[in-house]
Amino acid sequence: MSQTSLKQKKKNETGSRNSKDSLDTEKRKDSEKSGVRLSTQLPSSSTTSRTSSTSPSQQESLKQLSEQPSPPTPPLPSTPPMPLDSRPPTPPEPYSSSRRSTKMHENPEAWAHGIVRDIRDSTQQRGYPRTPPTEWKPYSQRRSTYSQLDRDCLSELPRQHQQREEEEDDEEAYWASVKTLYEKIPSCSRPRPPKPKNAITIAVSSRALFNMVDGRKIYEEEGLEKYMEYQLNNENVILTPGPAFHFVKALQHVNARLRELYPNEQDLFDIVLMTNNHAQVGVRLINSVNHYGLLIDRFCLTGGKSPIGYLKAYLTNLYLSADSEKVQEAIQEGIASATMFDGAKDMAYCDTQLRVAFDGDAVLFSDESEHIAKEHGLDKFFQHETMFENKPLAQGPLKGFLEDLGRLQKKFYAKDERLLCPIRTYLVTARSAASSGARVLKTLRRWGLEIDEALFLAGAPKGPILVKIRPHIFFDDHMFHIEGAQKLGTITAHVPYGISQKMNN
Repeated sequence: MSQTSLKQKKKNETGSRNSKDSLDTEKRKDSEKSGVRLSTQLPSSSTTSRTSSTSPSQQESLKQLSEQPSPPTPPLPSTPPMPLDSRPPTPPEPYSSSRRSTKMHENPEAWAHGIVRDIRDSTQQRGYPRTPPTEWKPYSQRRSTYSQLDRDCLSELPRQHQQREEEEDDEEAYWASVKTLYEKIPSCSRPRPPKPKNAITIAVSSRALFNMVDGRKIYEEEGLEKYMEYQLNNENVILTPGPAFHFVKALQHVNARLRELYPNEQDLFDIVLMTNNHAQVGVRLINSVNHYGLLIDRFCLTGGKSPIGYLKAYLTNLYLSADSEKVQEAIQEGIASATMFDGAKDMAYCDTQLRVAFDGDAVLFSDESEHIAKEHGLDKFFQHETMFENKPLAQGPLKGFLEDLGRLQKKFYAKDERLLCPIRTYLVTARSAASSGARVLKTLRRWGLEIDEALFLAGAPKGPILVKIRPHIFFDDHMFHIEGAQKLGTITAHVPYGISQKMNN
């Protein structure tokens, strides 16, 4: 073989060996890459595969590299040993998934018991309540137990239903007894006052409603400051009844009867306490009103000023006071007014019927007939009344109050309560029935008013008749009639109106 051919053969072997080496190198790189990926999971298998995949020449080169000495590692700086107490606690080793999987595959039963033990220990350390295991029972036994529970529950239902019905019956019986008890007890609820625009407003002064003679004496002798001090010191002392007290009580009885027949009735009497006392005195007045059960909700305390200016604002139909000057002011303002005078303390008054007695001339009627009698005598007076018998008399200051009483009477008549009506009116006049009585009765008829009793006395004293009637109030314009009736115990009210007042002055 020639030299050229040998060189060419060597070159071919070298090229084939180089190509073989390059192929081996590429395979080794691929195996190293795959070995890196598998080394985290199966390090032994990756090493075996890498060793097996290398060629003998590569193994020799790797052996030579391993026999070479490794470069020296620089020494770590030494730290002084720490005392045992100050050493930090050693952190626990992380529980790797490889160790866990290895234990699980080597001894699964021991591994499972270890997991249960760890959970139980952690539960005890955290203080969780431990639930005891339930004893296992077969299905047939559990079914019989549940069936027995169902039967017990079903058997309990009728008994519970019966017990519930008994409780409901007991509750109904209890409330029925309570309702019966409250029906027997008189109602303690305070009735609401009527609306002022519909009511018959009666304004009463404090001295007319209560007896305040002692306080009045202190005021006149010692002055206002001593009077107020006296009232404040005695505000818990109940005042005794005054001349208008029984009249107010009778008005309340009429209201009660009207509410029985007409529950929503607003055409009622409304009492207003009208006084020039200071507001500090109002406490004693309120205590006294509540003590006697008087239904007086509206007060007017003017603090020394005259209350007459408030009468129209309160829509007053009748004003009763113990002060004649204030009554005169109210009459001049066109408001029906009268001065109250007390009667006998021991006289009994009817509690179930309001009795009101009126004089005729200058009270219900105008004073035109009295003008003729005073100026021309009784004979001219009789002739005048006979001549104008069919001509109605002009109205007097109390005509409106009589109309109010008549309107309320008709409400009772509509309910067939004429004989049991709690209002009764009287005409007590000094006129003669034969000579001048016809014009009076025809005037009332023309006005559409009814008077229950008409008493013509022809100049006789009125006191004895009034004792028989026992009215709660008697209105007259002559003081000698007032004084005569008062001596016999009748509660009177003087009406300062007409010619007789000018002659007395």
